[in-house]
Amino acid sequence: MPSNARQRLLTTAEELFYAEGIRAVGVEQILNTSGVGRASFYRHFASKDDLVVAVLQDRDKRWRAWLAERVTTHGGGPLAVFDALAERFARQDFRGCAFINTMVETADPTSPAHRVAAQHKAEVAAYVEALLTTAGASEPAALAAQFTLLIDGALVTALRERTPDAAARARVVAATLLASTA
Repeated sequence: MPSNARQRLLTTAEELFYAEGIRAVGVEQILNTSGVGRASFYRHFASKDDLVVAVLQDRDKRWRAWLAERVTTHGGGPLAVFDALAERFARQDFRGCAFINTMVETADPTSPAHRVAAQHKAEVAAYVEALLTTAGASEPAALAAQFTLLIDGALVTALRERTPDAAARARVVAATLLASTA
C-alpha cells in the first residue's frame, strides 16, 4: 500500500534523523529500518533531501499542535510555553530541537530543509506573539522575539545539561520581561 510505505518512510526517517542526525543517516539505513524498498522510496520522494523536507513539514504540524494543546493545559498564557517545554525536555528521547539541529546540519540558508526549519521558528514566534497579544503585553512582537530567544536558548541548554531545568530558568526571565512591559 503506497501511503503505508510513505508513512513508514516518514516515521522511520524522523526517528533516525532526530536520534542520529540528518547527515549521519543514509537512504540505505532508512530503507533497511523501514522495510520499504528502494523503488517505493523513489516513488514517494525524488531524493533524501525531499524526504528531509517532508519529515520536517510533518513534524512542524504535529509539534505546533502539541505546543498549543500543552499551553492550553497549562493555563493558556505566554509563560505556559515554558511549562510545556519542561515536559518535552524531561522526555528520555529528548535530543534538542529538530529544527535547530536541521539548521546546524544544513548550514546553507537557501536549502529547502533550512528554509522549512526557519519557517517553523517563525511560526512558533508568531504563536508566542499571539499569546502575548491576548495577554495584553505592550509591544508583543518585540517581546515575542525575546521569548523566542529564551525558548531557543532553553532548548539548547536542556540538551547540554540533560535536564528540564532550563525551561524553568527561561520562564523566570520571561516572567520578568513580561512584567516589565505591563
